[in-house]
Order: sequence, then C-alpha cells, then structure tokens
Amino acid sequence: MEYLTVKWLHILSSTILFGAGVGSAFHMFAAPLRGDVRHVAAVARVVVLADWLLTTPTAILQPVTGFYLMHLLRQPVTSQWLWWSTLLYGVAIASWLPVVWLQMRMRDVAAESVACGDARLSRRYRRYFVWWTALGTIALVAFLAIFYLMVFKPY
Repeated sequence: MEYLTVKWLHILSSTILFGAGVGSAFHMFAAPLRGDVRHVAAVARVVVLADWLLTTPTAILQPVTGFYLMHLLRQPVTSQWLWWSTLLYGVAIASWLPVVWLQMRMRDVAAESVACGDARLSRRYRRYFVWWTALGTIALVAFLAIFYLMVFKPY
C-alpha cells in the first residue's frame, strides 16, 4: 500500500477511535444524571454496541497502520516520540479493555434494575461507574498525549 493511503487510514481510524470513545463516554457519563434507570440501560446497550462496531476495529487498525507507516518511512522504533506513543497506546488500551468490561457489567446491572422495577441504580452500578470514570480518564489523557506526539514529534 502506498504511504498516503496508509496515512489516511491511520488518521481516519484514530479519528473514529477517539470520536467514538469520547462520544460513548459522554453518553455513559450523562445518562445517570437524568435519574431514569430505563434511559441508563438503553444508553449502556448502545454504547457497548458502538464499542464493538467502531472502537474495537479501529483500536486494532491503529497499531497495524502505525507500524506500517514506521516501516514505510524507515523510522526507527527507537525514535523517542514513537517509543512514547507506543507506550501511551499500551496504557490507553490497558485502560480501555477494563472499561469495555465495566460497560457490559453496567449495561447488565441497569437492565436488572429495570427488570426488577427499581427506580434507582444499584450500589454495584455506582461502583462500576467510579472505576469506569477513572480508567476512562487515564485512556483519554493517554490518547491526547499521543495526538500531541503525532502532530509535534517533539523528540
């Protein structure tokens, strides 16, 4: 594949990965503020689906296109900005994988609340939510740092 095609795929997939992540996070974060358990359950269902359809494929495509770009440009893996980008991507993915698991648990717990006729979210949901927020924040900061490194290549 030629350089510009791979670069376009890399940029496009990073845009989808970041956009889907931020959009999903916004909805998962905002849904409980309405205080409607049915709404939370519906949002969590859609967010989990979005992660499987959008985030997962682009999370796989990012390192594939990134390493191929390094190969095409004959960039050594030892370049500091590439090394830091790779490390930060590992941190982001290591944070994101439990976030996906937590979203599936949150979806299931909210659905259980709806099925039982509970008007409030359970303590278990709130505990998952705290962990989801903390890990999601780590992933967000890591992705923002990667964008900085990709644009400015400071090293």
